[in-house]
Amino acid sequence: MDAETVDLLVIGGGMAGLTAAAQVAAEGGSVVLAEKAERTGGSARFAGFVWTTPTVEEMRRINPDGDPELATALVDGFADGVAWIRSLGVECRPPVPVLGFGRGHQVDTNHYLDSCERLIRDRGQEVLTTTWTRSLVTENGVVKGAECVAPDGSVRRIEAAWTLLATGGFQGDPGLRAEHIHPSAADIGLRANPHSRGDGLTLGSSAGAAFGKKDAGFYGHLMPAGVSLADPARFVDLALYYSEHALLFDTTGERFVDETLGDHLTTMALLERPQARGLLVADARVHREWISASYVEGIPGVDKFQLCHRAGARSAVADSLEDFAAMPEEWGYPGTTIRDRIKEFNAATSKNGATTPGRRLDRQPLDEPPFHVVEAAPAITFTFGGLLIDAGAHTLSANSEGRTPVPGLLAAGADAGGLYRRAYAGGLAPALVFGLAAARTALTESPTALTR
Repeated sequence: MDAETVDLLVIGGGMAGLTAAAQVAAEGGSVVLAEKAERTGGSARFAGFVWTTPTVEEMRRINPDGDPELATALVDGFADGVAWIRSLGVECRPPVPVLGFGRGHQVDTNHYLDSCERLIRDRGQEVLTTTWTRSLVTENGVVKGAECVAPDGSVRRIEAAWTLLATGGFQGDPGLRAEHIHPSAADIGLRANPHSRGDGLTLGSSAGAAFGKKDAGFYGHLMPAGVSLADPARFVDLALYYSEHALLFDTTGERFVDETLGDHLTTMALLERPQARGLLVADARVHREWISASYVEGIPGVDKFQLCHRAGARSAVADSLEDFAAMPEEWGYPGTTIRDRIKEFNAATSKNGATTPGRRLDRQPLDEPPFHVVEAAPAITFTFGGLLIDAGAHTLSANSEGRTPVPGLLAAGADAGGLYRRAYAGGLAPALVFGLAAARTALTESPTALTR
């Protein structure tokens, strides 16, 4: 095994890993990036917006249980992150509202990721693909690199002053999903690349890094139940974003969540209901104004109901609410109960009365036929739980009651936990901001100083 020493070893070549490696290379540092897939980019290649909340106060409002230090670092570092993207010649389009509380930019993420990789290589640094990291190298409690397995099976020892875990989370592993999210999570759909299977979590835990936060949840969306997500094009095309303006019923025929607070939150709530599936009901107004409309400014609208129907989803159009009584028995839903609950909802909202659950952001009745029905199920994009970090992307020790870093070990992207707990304000933005933070740490700090 050949030994070498670099300023930063990056394990994982997605948004966070490529960002960190490119920044180190741009500043004249030495870096090796090891990615186990055949191509870098990870799930970031399926995304198109970099965004978060415009203020720390707004972040705390929508994410009250997240780490306040990380939340502040994300919001304060966002502008520098956008400037870094633009410095590579990648266009960030003018800012637009996102999810009603955020603000961000449409970005050609493929251009950005490829530009990072090209910069790394042009500066004479290495990008290794189809390369698996089997273990970290540690000495007296300090992480000093890793042993990586090349495509031919040979083992390469890469020694580094700092090692960054950026493997993308653990959403690709059903067992880890069941252990850390919910037992039913083992069977949910994956709207992300299949390679993020908890490698960073395993490696970090072996070095004594802490995992958290408990019950953090995940980011995902409602998708049509029973429809294959093998084609990444379906990740956005079939996402039922319009659920925020529809009604969702579980297999008992009851509503259980305020759908208007966000499809990503409804997705987590549905996972915990019986059989983790439900019927999403919209009327003609919702179909006209939301199902066929653009979810985010700059993205063309399509009729998602028709896309789901053509994809083979369990779906139907009811000419009246009375048609719900004839719902097929094999669907497994009490149609008459759902009919009655919609009538009760319409009566309450028409008189500006209370509904249970509430409807904070859209209290219009669903009373304009026809009604569009799609069976929905939760699908996961990335995990919120991960290795706890500070604002400098240092992993924090599981053996300390305080915020003691694990010397030499960093984490960013979905490998890092603590930022969100059952809340969400952007996925690319944290990977970008904490990827840059990891680069700054690798360029300016000595890991051995942490042990003194």
